[in-house]
Amino acid sequence: MDANELLKKVRRIEIKTRGLSQNIFAGEYHSAFKGRGMTFSEVREYQYGDDIRDIDWNVTARHNRPFVKVFEEERELTVMLLVDVSGSRLFGAVGEEKREMIAEIAATLAFSAIQNNDKIGVIFFSDKIEKFIPPKKGRKHILFIIRELIDFTPESKGTDIGMVLRYFADALKKRCTTFLISDFIDEKDYRTALSIASNKHAVYGIQVYDKRDAALPDVGLMRVADLETGREQWIDTSSKKVRNEFSRWWYERQQNMSETLKRCRVASTSVATDEDYVTALMGLFKKRV
Repeated sequence: MDANELLKKVRRIEIKTRGLSQNIFAGEYHSAFKGRGMTFSEVREYQYGDDIRDIDWNVTARHNRPFVKVFEEERELTVMLLVDVSGSRLFGAVGEEKREMIAEIAATLAFSAIQNNDKIGVIFFSDKIEKFIPPKKGRKHILFIIRELIDFTPESKGTDIGMVLRYFADALKKRCTTFLISDFIDEKDYRTALSIASNKHAVYGIQVYDKRDAALPDVGLMRVADLETGREQWIDTSSKKVRNEFSRWWYERQQNMSETLKRCRVASTSVATDEDYVTALMGLFKKRV
């Protein structure tokens, strides 16, 4: 992509995502995540309506009645985006390519963070750490992130979610509000790494997928290629058995992903490339880890 085309695309994404973060997400983002960056203040006796997750069990045991921890809101949060740049993000059969929607979602979250005076950082990952952008504030920093989201070229095509979660948990010591943005096409087990990361940070999962990831069309013989391994093969999509097996594979993978995220206490949302991601993000903002 040449410089002029890149600048035009950056500007288009800036206008769209800045408007969304200002007009739609500002209040939802603040109410959902500002309360996540908290410092301990004191304990007090439990009152009706208090979150049971705030119960201080040690004090409760000593006094034989429930007490909760009271927190004070920090002035700013650190927001981290873990962005999947593996080969499968280049797929786009229904709607736009996955990478385009991933870029817009990440840019919208970045503008939402910066408008709430939060720092924002990014880790691009494939099956290796491709690039680490440390958390900072400011419009110049945001535009740099957007340019990288649009035009970044990874060295590898594979996916390793567990690897990036381990790197993130080690690299960021201060508690962060973290968005893992990926199509979650990864056959490796990342449950342990996700559990460790979610114990240290507030982690949210955003799955971006293409509807052709989930179901094959009935179009006869089709040559398909794995965008991460490069392996190609012919399949007969006119076979109902083939289509059903493919759909079952997708369903089982989705069930495994959902179970993993829930067990690790990670709130999540899934959005297809031909759907409005605004609705998905608004729903995520209302969830709690």
